[in-house]
Amino acid sequence: MADSIEKAKETAARKAVEDHFDPTARYVGIGSGSTIVFVVKAIIERTKERKEDISRISFVPTGYQSRQVILNAGLQALQFDSLPRGVVLDVAFDGADEVDEDLNCIKGGGACLYQEKLVATHARKFICVADHRKLQPRLLSQWKKIPIEAEPLAANSVLEALTALGSNEAIIRSGAMEKTGPLKTDQDNFIIDAKFPQPLLPRPSSSEGTRGTGVDKQWDVESLAREIKQIEGVLSVGLFSGINGFEAEEAGKKTGGQKPVAAYFGMEDGSVVIRKAGEGEVVFNKEGKLQKREVKE
Repeated sequence: MADSIEKAKETAARKAVEDHFDPTARYVGIGSGSTIVFVVKAIIERTKERKEDISRISFVPTGYQSRQVILNAGLQALQFDSLPRGVVLDVAFDGADEVDEDLNCIKGGGACLYQEKLVATHARKFICVADHRKLQPRLLSQWKKIPIEAEPLAANSVLEALTALGSNEAIIRSGAMEKTGPLKTDQDNFIIDAKFPQPLLPRPSSSEGTRGTGVDKQWDVESLAREIKQIEGVLSVGLFSGINGFEAEEAGKKTGGQKPVAAYFGMEDGSVVIRKAGEGEVVFNKEGKLQKREVKE
């Protein structure tokens, strides 16, 4: 089972890189987690095969682990805070813990959500790469908790506020060894994992009154993300929602898109399912040929 999951990640990564990596790019974001190892591997293999020179590209990591992946591959790493002012990344590749039908994501299982959000919101396009387990109609379907980065001093008051919002279990995440205390992020903060009793609606309801605003413990993604972010002491919320990079650009904003413009999922049968913003879903079989297309209404 583990081998098939890893193969699915690698298949999705290869297709995402084939479609979205541009060797003439100047800045490329590289996310965190096991899937991103395959993204970097695919970039290296592609450029060697095509004899492309990518020495001028700076790869921007979302944490310690992704920086090591970049450096170990012989690529040039550039910390986010060293980016020139006004620069927008050409593309950012990252994984997710769960992705819904509207391309909202839960991220932060690896505790890098703050830097992941910084990179995603400063990229012209964020490309999500994952295996088939992460493909769900709604968030909190299989991945039952929302990661939240919070100041240690405010952690207990954040827990109380999350309970008031309807969380049925909110806990401070422990480190790898429980005796060492809470896990610390790269920013030296705590991660709180908050469970909510119902899957989240993909988008705010326009016709059903208060549905999605917490009444009867039913939330939509964006409303809940906004309420959690307003809690004093919360640095970042592991819900990536709202607009994507293309939509931010159309609105005249240089940054601000949290959602991916496309998400690639490696399936058990070797195929790749691609969800694209505003376009629907396409499936490529294991031979790389178009197998199915579903247009979003």
